[in-house]
Amino acid sequence: MGTGRVVLAATPIGNTEDASARLRALLATADVVAAEDTRRLAALAGRLGVQVTGRVISHHEHNEASRAAELLDVVRAGGTVLVVTDAGMPAVSDPGFALVRAAVAEGLAVTCAPGPSAVLAALAVSGLPTDRFCFEGFLPRKPGERRRVLGELAGERRTMVFFEAPHRIGETLAAMAAAWGDDRQAAVCRELTKTYEETVRGTLAELVAWSAGEVRGEIVVVVGGAQSTPPALHSLVPEVLARVDSGERLKEAVADVAASAAVSKRDLYAAALAARGR
Repeated sequence: MGTGRVVLAATPIGNTEDASARLRALLATADVVAAEDTRRLAALAGRLGVQVTGRVISHHEHNEASRAAELLDVVRAGGTVLVVTDAGMPAVSDPGFALVRAAVAEGLAVTCAPGPSAVLAALAVSGLPTDRFCFEGFLPRKPGERRRVLGELAGERRTMVFFEAPHRIGETLAAMAAAWGDDRQAAVCRELTKTYEETVRGTLAELVAWSAGEVRGEIVVVVGGAQSTPPALHSLVPEVLARVDSGERLKEAVADVAASAAVSKRDLYAAALAARGR
């Protein structure tokens, strides 16, 4: 493998001071900087006091597929292609994936300069479980398609993270409440790391009411996963009785089945006794 490489670099999602020293160095030394918006790149470099010495080209959702060949030529020749988007990590709901896939297919080096992430920042401050989560990006704009996607996610047990535009947040929260119930816990994180940062936590019903006012800024929605529903006791009784018929003591069979199903041992014991008495 040659010395050329593609580097995906995270840029600040609001606070310029979050820019890493590595991002500054890459901006100053990369042979080519592929930027989602070249004007925003210039503004960021100015705020950082960095002079971009490499060639700057636009690399956005409408041209990223066609740009891949040109950028990979630079990598094959031993150069560094730095990929940056307007905010956060490239390839995560932003341009970059097409280039990464093309580079990987050719066995070319791909690495990243980690940094700010709206997804992880929102998850961390949401107050919702962080041990298992999934990122769903933007929901479909059309109501029918949105209902279909929300229906598919109804049983998702992991915490879910979404992006949304401020003018659609009320409609989206209402659709989530209709699909998953008013009492599902969620958080709306607005303007993360910026001056007017705000995180509103509560049930979906409470957040729908909150969104009735004017909402501005960039938004991340974090929603708690579906809670597991314990099986009905009557569905567990046959297993208990079958084990008793096989010679196991009733209390031991009840204790084991109740523990596996996460139900009340006392209630299951009573249900098993009632069934035996019939």
